[in-house]
Parts: sequence; structure tokens; C-alpha cells
Amino acid sequence: MTALDIETKRKLREMGAHPMLEAIEAQDDNHVFGMTFEDRMQLVVDHAHEAFNHSKVDGLIRRAGLRYPGADLRRVHLIEERGLNRAMIAQLATCSFIERQQNVVFQGFTGSGKSYLGCALAKQACQHRIRAHYIRMPDLEEAWALARDKPQGQMKFLKKYAAFSLLVIDEWLLDHPDDGMRSMLLELLERRYDTGSTVFCTQYAKKDWHQRLGSGVHADAIMDRIVHNTLWIDTGTHNMREHAAANQ
Repeated sequence: MTALDIETKRKLREMGAHPMLEAIEAQDDNHVFGMTFEDRMQLVVDHAHEAFNHSKVDGLIRRAGLRYPGADLRRVHLIEERGLNRAMIAQLATCSFIERQQNVVFQGFTGSGKSYLGCALAKQACQHRIRAHYIRMPDLEEAWALARDKPQGQMKFLKKYAAFSLLVIDEWLLDHPDDGMRSMLLELLERRYDTGSTVFCTQYAKKDWHQRLGSGVHADAIMDRIVHNTLWIDTGTHNMREHAAANQ
């Protein structure tokens, strides 16, 4: 495979085949000397495909809006000390729960690493080329309030957040949602039911959810769309912020 002329390079760029062009130019003739054209093309395609995947994953992670973009399930500390199930963490890392449209709840005390785990799970989904998004519940509420003031804003809002294969809602039920917010949550979770997975990061145990959701029919309906197909993970009482500060 000889060096490409300027016109060929221009055509490759015009077609959006930058990874292919870079893979060709990166080939060292000394390393591929004696290889057949087919073998050299296979190396080029493998290199270009790897670069394409890397770019795709980076884009998914960037658009996921992670609070902790460096979060990684492989670097979860003090698993046994916190009472976390190592096998469960390994199972979550496969993202098979998303294929089954299961939800996940990370519940524990302030500082117990719920947000980190939620971000790490969303990032893992991105690495599997699954579209994920992270948002704090106060920010979700603010976005909903802004959407209500725009033409077709509510419909666009629900369509957007229903479309993510994995949606991480942090600080779930930190505040008591009002009637409008409860109606939105019911509609959103109804649209996501059996189509996507939702991760809830919360201080509150399941027994407290109904009351915090207003104890009415909306609370019944919201709970019904969450509790029956959910993995519940207690993140314990160990303060990971104190742990991180002590190890700096």
C-alpha cells in the first residue's frame, strides 16, 4: 500500500473517513513489509474501527453530563467494608440489567458514594455504546419548570428523558415533589417502563418513598412503576468523602 496522493486524502476526508486515513498514514512500512494487501487492509480497518469506537464512546460520556466523569466501577473502594456485594457490582458492569429494563436503587447515608456509583454505572453504559444521562432531581425539577413555559415544551421534555436507555436520577426525593412534579414523574416513568432502565440515588429507604411522594394515588402509581423490577443496593454508612480526604 503506497503513500496516498493529496486528492485521495481529500476524498477520504470529504467522505468523513478520517479514522481510515489516519490508520493508513500511521502504518509503518517496516512493520508491514511482506504482508499481503488484504492483511494490511485488515490492520487499517481494525485501527480505524478502534478509533471510531473510542470517539463514539467519548461523545456518549461527554453528553451524559456526569457529575463525576472519572468514575469507574473498577475503582470502587472499600467494597466489603461498605457492605457492597462485589459480585453484584461485577454484574452491573456487564450492563445486562439495561437489556432487561431493570432499575437500580443506590440507597445510603450522605457521603456513602451513591452519586459516584450512579456516574460509574452511566459511564459503563456509555462504554457499551448505550445512551445514558445523569441528572440531579433538583435540576430535573428546574428543567421541567422551564419546559412548561415553552410551546410543546412539556412534550419535548418527556420525549428527551424517556429516550435515554439509562437515566440516572441523583438526589431522588431530596425534596418533596409538588403536584406538578409528581404528575411529570408518573408520566416519565410510565414512558420509561419496559423501555429503559432508571438508576435512583437516594438517602431514603423504600419505606419512606410513598410518604415523600405525597402518599396519594400519584405516589401509588409512581411506586408501582419502580419497585417490581428493581435491584436495591445499600451503599452503607461509610463516608467516602472522609475516606478520600484522609487519603489525599
